[in-house]
Amino acid sequence: MSTAALPVKAVVIDLDGTLLNTAPDLAYAAECMMQELGRPVPDLAAIRTYIGNGVSRLVKRVLTGSMDGEPDSEDFRNAYALYEKHYSANVARESRPYDGVVAGLQKMRAMHFHLACITNKAENFTLPLLRATGLLDYFELVLSGDSLPKRKPDPLPLQHACQHFGITPNELLLIGDSLNDTQAARAAGTHVFCVPYGYNRGKPVEELNPDAVVPSLLAACDRIVLAP
Repeated sequence: MSTAALPVKAVVIDLDGTLLNTAPDLAYAAECMMQELGRPVPDLAAIRTYIGNGVSRLVKRVLTGSMDGEPDSEDFRNAYALYEKHYSANVARESRPYDGVVAGLQKMRAMHFHLACITNKAENFTLPLLRATGLLDYFELVLSGDSLPKRKPDPLPLQHACQHFGITPNELLLIGDSLNDTQAARAAGTHVFCVPYGYNRGKPVEELNPDAVVPSLLAACDRIVLAP
């Protein structure tokens, strides 16, 4: 990986596991769901490995105890409705920005980068969560998992961001924490940094071969410069 500062015009940032530690609230909703279903509740460590591919996949993993398990369709519909109810009521109960996030966003804005948040989380969770944690106003663009016909790892959200900001893919950097992020960036032709503290199914982000692994959003600022 090169250590030279990367010239870009826009920085797109993932939500769960990159901006915010949402695992406690995602797990709490899963616990409430399973209790209401009368089923055993997985521990937080297990649920953390299930996070990263949206609520639907999270619910399926919690129900089946498997990364790729497919529960009975009616069972899933009932569980999903319960999960939505409990998560909506507790979306920012314990979710907080990671160290360096607020300072990093402030510095990126001072450096005049366009800022966007792109997540696979549904909009009815995304906007209340960003608002409650004080992060919403940093972003010129917020794309949720249901904002466009396709979501990460499809390149469409990043392509949409490029069009929105009037830039080329080479002028955009995505900062994320998982395979969805690196796959989306490679497919869209954008740059990608990964943070090591997020929800990559319990695996080291170095295995994803990003352009750089940065310990925080603030640290990422030292690796980028505003492109002319």
